[in-house]
Amino acid sequence: MLALAAPDKFRGTLTAGDAARAIAEGARRGGWRSRELPLADGGEGTLEVLGGPNRVTRVSGPLGSPVEAAWLLEDGVAVIEAARASGLALVGGAIANDPVAASTRGTGELIAAALDAGAQAVVVGVGGSATTDGGLGAIEALGRKRLQIPVQLACDVRTGFLDAAVVFGPQKGASPDEVALLSERLGKLGRCYRDEFGVDVTALPGSGAAGGLAGGLAALGAELVAGFELIASRLGLEEALESVDLVVTGEGKLDATSFDGKVVGGVLAACARRGIPALVVAGEIEAGTACPATAVSLVERFGHERAFAEPAGCIAEAVASYLAS
Repeated sequence: MLALAAPDKFRGTLTAGDAARAIAEGARRGGWRSRELPLADGGEGTLEVLGGPNRVTRVSGPLGSPVEAAWLLEDGVAVIEAARASGLALVGGAIANDPVAASTRGTGELIAAALDAGAQAVVVGVGGSATTDGGLGAIEALGRKRLQIPVQLACDVRTGFLDAAVVFGPQKGASPDEVALLSERLGKLGRCYRDEFGVDVTALPGSGAAGGLAGGLAALGAELVAGFELIASRLGLEEALESVDLVVTGEGKLDATSFDGKVVGGVLAACARRGIPALVVAGEIEAGTACPATAVSLVERFGHERAFAEPAGCIAEAVASYLAS
């Protein structure tokens, strides 16, 4: 019997690759063969699952201080994570962030570096940013010029441009007054982009990703795509499903958003189309979350302390136990 290990990252504890290896170990203990296919949806971890970085460029961090941002250039395709240049983690989280001043300039500088290096296409994972600047910093870093090569924005949300501050601002440290200010600023930027570039970014689903970075880059000609679908296609998820008897997916926290453009929801939908049984292993499961497959909470099963101290071991044990039942 063959199990496919196809998880997302367990944020703060395991990369998607680490989680996939833990699932594979659990399958081995249960007497199954396994194949590892770590996935992402456009958020943090996108670069890793698409091959890992092979270049580093010093760019402007979200609050101006320089950061060393890793990225990938292979076979003419550059892969960039906005979180590596403009990420919330780079400023120490929401408490240390300045949500009004935070800029996507560094992401624009990474795209410019890819263009200078001869990239023929660029994929940008836009999740995990500290910013709600509507992509203005990135646009300025790119000289306010239309993009001359295909640029795909892997979006892990469908939030609109004008809703970005309300939906994401509080997560980035914005107070209610700052959310109102940021929303007003996004409205003005939307009108500016329409007048300058002829693109109504406010009408594009997903343009609010990364605080409007997706909309700003769309104004320059980038294409907004569903991050999970893009990555799953590039990694061959559908082909991998053709020969497996079980799929094990998972993430750090399972909640309602897990089924709205995220890895777990995408994997379960693909399994349902093919009639393949699936297991979800999550660090924790938010109360009231309805999951269409069997789901195991590591916190509930092993306790909070062990689940966070030994996540890989807990995943392997949970998978092995499921296969033995």
